[in-house]
Amino acid sequence: MSDTQRVLRDTFLTNRSDFAVAIGAVAVVLMIIIPIPTVLLDALMAFNLTISLLILLIVLYTRKATEFSIFPTMLLVTTIFGLALNISSTRLILTQGSRFDGRLIRAFSTFVVGSGGTEGLVIGFIIFIVIIAVQAIVITKGATRIAEVAARFTLDGLPVKQMAIESEFNSGAITEEEARRRKDEVQREVDFYGQMDGASKFVSGNVKVGIFISVINMLGGFVVGMVIHSESFQTAIEAYTSLTIGDGLLSQLPALLVSVATGIIVTRANSQGTFGGDVTAQFSQNARIYWIGSAVLAALAFLPGFPWYVLLPMAASMAWLAFRLSRKQLRDAEAAKAHPAGAKAKGESAQELSPVVPLDPISLELGYGLIPLVDRDKGAELLERITRIRKESALDMGLVVPRIRIIDNMRLEPSEYCFKIKGVEVGRGVIRLGYYMAINPGGVTEEIPGEKTRDPAFGLSALWIAEDQRDKAERAGYTVVDAPSIVATHLTEIIKRHASEILGRQEIQSILDTLRKDYPAVVEDAQKHLSLGEIQKVIQALLREQVSVRNMVVILETLADYAGITKDPGFLAEKVRQALGRQICLQYADAKKVLHVLTIDPDLEQKIIESRVESTMGNIAALEPAVQRQWIKALTQAVSAVQKQGFFPLILCSEAARALVKSSTEREIPDLVVLSVPEVVADVSVEAIGEIRLE
Repeated sequence: MSDTQRVLRDTFLTNRSDFAVAIGAVAVVLMIIIPIPTVLLDALMAFNLTISLLILLIVLYTRKATEFSIFPTMLLVTTIFGLALNISSTRLILTQGSRFDGRLIRAFSTFVVGSGGTEGLVIGFIIFIVIIAVQAIVITKGATRIAEVAARFTLDGLPVKQMAIESEFNSGAITEEEARRRKDEVQREVDFYGQMDGASKFVSGNVKVGIFISVINMLGGFVVGMVIHSESFQTAIEAYTSLTIGDGLLSQLPALLVSVATGIIVTRANSQGTFGGDVTAQFSQNARIYWIGSAVLAALAFLPGFPWYVLLPMAASMAWLAFRLSRKQLRDAEAAKAHPAGAKAKGESAQELSPVVPLDPISLELGYGLIPLVDRDKGAELLERITRIRKESALDMGLVVPRIRIIDNMRLEPSEYCFKIKGVEVGRGVIRLGYYMAINPGGVTEEIPGEKTRDPAFGLSALWIAEDQRDKAERAGYTVVDAPSIVATHLTEIIKRHASEILGRQEIQSILDTLRKDYPAVVEDAQKHLSLGEIQKVIQALLREQVSVRNMVVILETLADYAGITKDPGFLAEKVRQALGRQICLQYADAKKVLHVLTIDPDLEQKIIESRVESTMGNIAALEPAVQRQWIKALTQAVSAVQKQGFFPLILCSEAARALVKSSTEREIPDLVVLSVPEVVADVSVEAIGEIRLE
């Protein structure tokens, strides 16, 4: 069968189902108005009984309530269908009287009751009253109450469940698709129990209407039979009472099945299996209770007047069951000792710890006072910002940041938070909820009162101010940010500064696997010359200087080109930077594509090159201490002068000196950008705004 034929078949079946449901809904409404023959009434009553039985069986074999999500709607449909049948049967009974020939109603009025005549009428009436009482007082009332409580507690637990799913997603325990699936499942569960809260009222209403219709049948039958048909009192009471009881029993039996199904489905909220499976599992956990039960039954059998011929076989059966369960538990215990792994799979050793506990790639720990920042009931703005930051990092730097696990840490002060990368703290800050941080960027025109502090991301001077001072602070030149923005900005800087630490080999492998789908030749060529670790070192070197690695195709092609010459990560990183020259230049050039740079005195640059020393971390500059101090002093003065002119500090030097200049300044000026001459592309101009030289 072709795909087109399969689609047409599925469409036809779907349309046919929808058409049948629509016809059925219209027919039910017409049944209330238009009389139907008794043969059709028998068929529809049998169909109603069958549908109710199927609903009960489906509920018994359903693992989760949400698997039978149409149950509330089916409850409404079956209730209306049953009432329509009841109205149709009432019309026929009152119209035909003793000439009524509905087989099912006649059968329930005689055969099901167990006897005929006056005795049968009395017994049938009593059974009918008992069924009504059991359904109305016990089953329906209990199911309605459970549905109300389940709906309320399910709705109250929605924020907690959603936050737990979000926490697992941020920690990387589940994928985005799994998180979305779980959220949809939780929402379906809330919707289901909310619908059940209302749908259960149909069951109780059906019982009340059934009683009302039965009374109308009986009283109306007497009036019609004795007044209109001129029947005797004896004939009328036998005919109409018998038919009323049969009709009542036949209408209440399907309703009773649906009521039982309603009670079962709302009481199995915590079940993970079918009802039969749960009964088998939970009634076979302990053999000791069956030994005790067998002994009690055997003791009762020897008491005077007790039916020993019933109790002794039951005691023997229970003892046999206890023996079987004892043997099974013994075999399971021996298997657990012989195969600990199997026992763990069954949950018997679930408390054992894994030999290696993996650390989170990146985590955010909050003091308990900052929990409202991630509470969905209060907006959870921080969660949305973290998700946005991860997407922006992927676009800006080409680094897919692992999911950030957010946890509360009682060891922190209530208003403290800290970031950790692989379990090691890399940043910390303090947040005052309800206040704003006013940061002084340097151009403040008016001092305002507030509690002094420092911006945790950049270390700038700042103040904690109340909300009513926000407008005044902004007019005075302060940069005013709220609590979620402070944490989000700090996280962004943490990711930029520590991107190379976040990127592991597993992340590199994921990047290569994704790239392989569209560029298999590029990936294979690069991996033919370099190992995963060597590729990782080059990319880490780029991220360490905040060079975006999003253009991974160019990076891998360059690595493949030069890997035959050397596998030195430093050399390869320089060649990759040159291949990405346009990207790097445009990152720092102004709107007119001009780079404003500082140059280095040629003699000083030569000294730096000559001080090169090989180490495990690559080539580094090892200037004499006195020269190093003079070099850093001169560099600091030049950078400060450039910043006062409004330019970003940028150093341009030769290819041989670039990596050495960067390594010699990394500790004192970690954010300094150093470019080499080969990295500058032809259509970008260079303007020297100063030269660094020793005094």
